[in-house]
Amino acid sequence: MAGRRRWLILAVGVFAQASACAFLYGIPFLVPAMRSAESLDLAQAGTVVAGPGVGLLLTLIAWGAAADRYGERGVMAVGLASTGILVAVAALAVHPLVPFVAVLAAGGAAAASVNAASGRMVMGWFARHERGVAMGIRQTAQPLGVGIAAVSLPVLAEHVDFRTALLLPAGLCLLAAVLVAVLAADPPRTARDGGVAERSPYRTPTLWRLHGASALLVLPQFAIAAFALEYLVHERNWAAGAAGAFLAVVQVCGAAGRIATGYWSDRVGSRLRPMRQLAVASMLVMLAFALGDAVAPWLAVAAIAVGSVVTVADNGLAFTSTAELAGPSWAGRALGVQNTGQNVVSSLVPPLLGLVVGGSGYAVGFLVAALFPLLAVAVTPVAAESAQPEHA
Repeated sequence: MAGRRRWLILAVGVFAQASACAFLYGIPFLVPAMRSAESLDLAQAGTVVAGPGVGLLLTLIAWGAAADRYGERGVMAVGLASTGILVAVAALAVHPLVPFVAVLAAGGAAAASVNAASGRMVMGWFARHERGVAMGIRQTAQPLGVGIAAVSLPVLAEHVDFRTALLLPAGLCLLAAVLVAVLAADPPRTARDGGVAERSPYRTPTLWRLHGASALLVLPQFAIAAFALEYLVHERNWAAGAAGAFLAVVQVCGAAGRIATGYWSDRVGSRLRPMRQLAVASMLVMLAFALGDAVAPWLAVAAIAVGSVVTVADNGLAFTSTAELAGPSWAGRALGVQNTGQNVVSSLVPPLLGLVVGGSGYAVGFLVAALFPLLAVAVTPVAAESAQPEHA
């Protein structure tokens, strides 16, 4: 089974993660229809959008611990089924704003099960020399899920209503739960994989440094993700449709870049050396954008295109290295910590960097953003890989 079936298990894991992401990151595509139907102001709509993310943050580590203790398939199946049911209940039976947001937050809390468990499952079924590619493929699930939401939810909301549109991600999560239960399998475990007696990998600063570097590298990623459309439309006078199409193309390139980076890490036998090199590239992209905004608009546009690939390419490397350094007994919890830190930073980047850009302009804002990948270069614990066993 460790031969061909592992690729089927990877495909199921990608679909499961994409289904969860279609819900977690799909709510913003329903905001116009939701505001019209429920007479919500922007603050209220923003509260609805934030609900799933709050639930996600609160439970990532707990779900990771459950995957360490009880196995990946059960955790994913239960979490996805719960997500599907909760989202369907919110869509069909909950109307006051506060309970509606609360049920969506509970759905986000359940969806967090997939983040650590699916990554842990990939780690168990793929050998170290092919994990980079496997995890790169797994990391394409988020843009795939966002893409599904982007092309379907606004259309459904326009032709039916936003509550009916929510049944699509609910149905996808329920389908994913069935596929996980039927087609996926927990990787083989050793006697020490229960996560009870194994000593914590957090006794040394290595994993903390890796989590810190990953969090620092989230900033350039979300600097581009949050401001690229606004910049092209309002600063460079692009048509919204043209800007959206341009960004859709570079998102596809970014997904392909995650796989290519995973292949690169497999070939060189290192996750953290390429990660540090990508941190340098992210810093250069931020500087190029700042320079382009100041003196050469074409350079800013080119920096957006290149940055949409470069700034997301390290995600799979950090995720894979986290699980490898943590070891099989702690991988789920470590991946939960990893995801928590990244999600906290991603939620802070738009408002805080927006304050800098609003007060001083894009050039200054992206000069500030360039400091964070520079710090990541110093923090990334490359030397720790030399002490890592080959079979990790």
